[in-house]
Amino acid sequence: MTAHILIADDDEVSCQLFAEVLENEGYRVDRAQSGDATLALLDDELHDLLIIDVRMPGMTGLDVTRIVHKKLPSLPIVVMTAFGSIETAIEAIHEGAFDFISKPMNLEELKKTVARSLAQRALQDKSRKSGEESKGAEQSGTIIGKSPAMVEVYKTVARAASTRSTVLILGESGTGKELIARAIHQHSPRAGHPFVAVDCGALTETLLESELFGHVRGAFTGAVTDKKGVFEEAEGGTCFLDEIGDISRNMQAKLLRVLQEHEVRRVGGKDWVKVDVRVVAATNQNLSQNLGELVRRAAFRQDLYYRLNVVTIHLPPLRERLEDIPVLVRYFLNRYSQESEKSVTAVSDKTMELLCAYSWPGNIRELENTIEQAVALSSQQILTPDDLPVEVRDRADSKSFQNPSQDEQFLFPDTPSLEEVKKRYVLHVLSRNQGNVSRTAKILNIDRRSLYRMLARYKIEPFFNNE
Repeated sequence: MTAHILIADDDEVSCQLFAEVLENEGYRVDRAQSGDATLALLDDELHDLLIIDVRMPGMTGLDVTRIVHKKLPSLPIVVMTAFGSIETAIEAIHEGAFDFISKPMNLEELKKTVARSLAQRALQDKSRKSGEESKGAEQSGTIIGKSPAMVEVYKTVARAASTRSTVLILGESGTGKELIARAIHQHSPRAGHPFVAVDCGALTETLLESELFGHVRGAFTGAVTDKKGVFEEAEGGTCFLDEIGDISRNMQAKLLRVLQEHEVRRVGGKDWVKVDVRVVAATNQNLSQNLGELVRRAAFRQDLYYRLNVVTIHLPPLRERLEDIPVLVRYFLNRYSQESEKSVTAVSDKTMELLCAYSWPGNIRELENTIEQAVALSSQQILTPDDLPVEVRDRADSKSFQNPSQDEQFLFPDTPSLEEVKKRYVLHVLSRNQGNVSRTAKILNIDRRSLYRMLARYKIEPFFNNE
């Protein structure tokens, strides 16, 4: 049978476009432009999937999601919004959404999400079971970014938080792995219990063993009292093991026993102690790609990797999420201006260009330190290039500043048809305006409806931003 989909979005043009795309895929589609209209259509007729925007007049998309999930718990709901954040993802899935799409989106992502959601509905119908709600609503307020890569991270955090599964976080140093680990803990049923973090790479094997498992009095010189390890201290909560790729083979074997048997033995002790702890591990090594070589060199145990790698989260480096730099800059600027009690309120355009052009080998940590230093040394209300460290000014990619029209010169290095030229130019203007449909249409001197039709005709699958 043809799947019946309801799309709810207060933007008529977007709603119509998404409906046409899905109808071309063979689906039967209804449309609604308010929360009340959505609920009325769901009362009148059976649907297999609801796709709903967060921001709508009257009831929000999350309000409707909450109501619909209670009335129709087996109906998969996909929430879409132009304001991607971990809080929105957590809240959407907490209210019963099956998936979360951040605008701007591309049409291929929409199609894949619909297919995945309908497959989930088929499984639910077969088993007669509703999906479980993710729990935890405390907001971390410290994970920033709404790039597509970060939205995928938010979605994984939202889905994994309510489970007991071990999580492995992969990412370069300075990408915020501990913040993600804390978000998993804060949004989990373990949020009321301890979160204990250990930097495995900063301790010798002897100290790390004592730190993780504890020790008994007299176990070694200086052990004058019994001491609990972090696994006992984190009872009922979460233990975050940072730089897990740096621990020795001996420690890997002992950690494997903890994950398998859920028990520890203190250094120098004889008794095994049961522990109830969720482990979230992190490393700046790419274990998934280099596992074979690490196993051959006896540097990392394959069985431990599979125990840790139940859920994997890949944190992108800052150079792969450049669209998040301005919002990170504003966040750190406000934070350190308040802390230093200085009235540094803005960043000049040239300064922001340099910040966005720099490769940030130290990732977010380096960006934060840069803004903190700039605020501390600035004597003006606006940060200028002179306030930035020399390495940022000198090592930033200068090509775009030396030749700002380079991309225009090489838009058409081949000899395309006139229709292909039009297609490329539309996409070029859309990209230059960060996906803002209204600005793009204004530059092209056409209305938004015409632009949407051109995008559909050219089969362009860009992002859509209606602001």
